[in-house]
Amino acid sequence: MIVVVAPGQGSQTPGFLAPWLEDSSVRDRVGAWSEAIGIDLAEHGTNSDAETIKDTALAQPLIVAAGLIAADALLADGRHALVGGVAGHSVGEFTAAAVAGVLDPADAVALVAERGRAMADAAALEPTSMAAVLGGDPDELATLLDTLGLAPANHNGGGQTVVAGPADAIARLAGQPPAKARVVPLAVAGAFHTRYMAPAVDRVAPVAAAAAVTDPTLPLWTNADGSQVADGRRFVDLMVRQIANPVRWDAVMTSFQEAGVTGIIELAPAGALVGLAKRGLRGTPTVGIKSPEDLPAAVELLQSAPDAPTDGSSTETTEAAR
Repeated sequence: MIVVVAPGQGSQTPGFLAPWLEDSSVRDRVGAWSEAIGIDLAEHGTNSDAETIKDTALAQPLIVAAGLIAADALLADGRHALVGGVAGHSVGEFTAAAVAGVLDPADAVALVAERGRAMADAAALEPTSMAAVLGGDPDELATLLDTLGLAPANHNGGGQTVVAGPADAIARLAGQPPAKARVVPLAVAGAFHTRYMAPAVDRVAPVAAAAAVTDPTLPLWTNADGSQVADGRRFVDLMVRQIANPVRWDAVMTSFQEAGVTGIIELAPAGALVGLAKRGLRGTPTVGIKSPEDLPAAVELLQSAPDAPTDGSSTETTEAAR
C-alpha cells in the first residue's frame, strides 16, 4: 500500500512554486486561488525571499497550494485509485483533506489562508518560537521542558521532537541542550500547536464550521492520535483543534506500519516527511516531490502498489508524466 503525505510549515523555500507555474493551467488555477484569498501566491512562490515567506499568513496557503498542484499531477490519468491512503503534517492536513475529498481544493486554500492569518495574529501577541530537539533521553527532555516553561508541539518520531514556547526559553534550551541531543531553532513565527494558539482556534472554528465537507474517499489519518478518520466533519474539527494541540506524526507513522504501508510519496514542497520516514520507517521506499522533475519517480512508486495495472498502462502513464 502506497500512501501520499503532505508537509507542514517550514518546508517552503524561495521560488518553490516557479517550476509548477510553467504550466499555464496551473498558473490559471493559482491565480483564481490568489484572487479568492487576497494573496498573490504566484508572486510569493516565485520571487519572495525566505524571510518574506516565513510569514505564517503567507507560508501556509503557499504550502497547501503547492501540495494540491503536485497531487493533481501525481494522481492524473486515474492514478488516484492506486493511493492506499493520505495524511498531512500540521497544515499539510488541509492538503490531505482535499486529496481525500473532504474539502474542495479552493475551500481548502481559503480555509488555510484564514488559519494562517489567525495563527500569525496569535503569534504576534507575545514573543514565542519553536525548536527541533534531535536525540537525547525523552524523560530528561520532558523534565527540562517543564523547568523552562516549554511544551512539546510535534512528536515527529525518528528521535525528533519539536518544542515550543517563549522565545527566551527556546534560546536557553538551544544554549544548554539535553545530554546527547541537538537543538535546532526553527524559522517560524510562534509557538504553534500549544496554548499560545488558542485565539486562532476561536477564530478559525466558525469559518471551518461553515465549510462544505464530505466524508473521505481515501483512508485518512489524523495528527491528533494517528487514527484513521472516516467522518469528514470530525476530521475538519480535529484539524481546527490541532492548531493549539500537539501533532502526533509519530503515531501516524505507527499506523502506517500497522496498515502495511510499502511506500511513501511526499507532495511538494517535499523533504521533511521522507526524512522522518527514513528514520522512523526504515526500509520503506520513499519519493519526495519538490518539482515536476520528481513526478516520474513518484508515479513509478505509486504504480508499484499491488493493485497497480499490469496490462502495459503502467509504462504509458509513467512516460506521459516525464
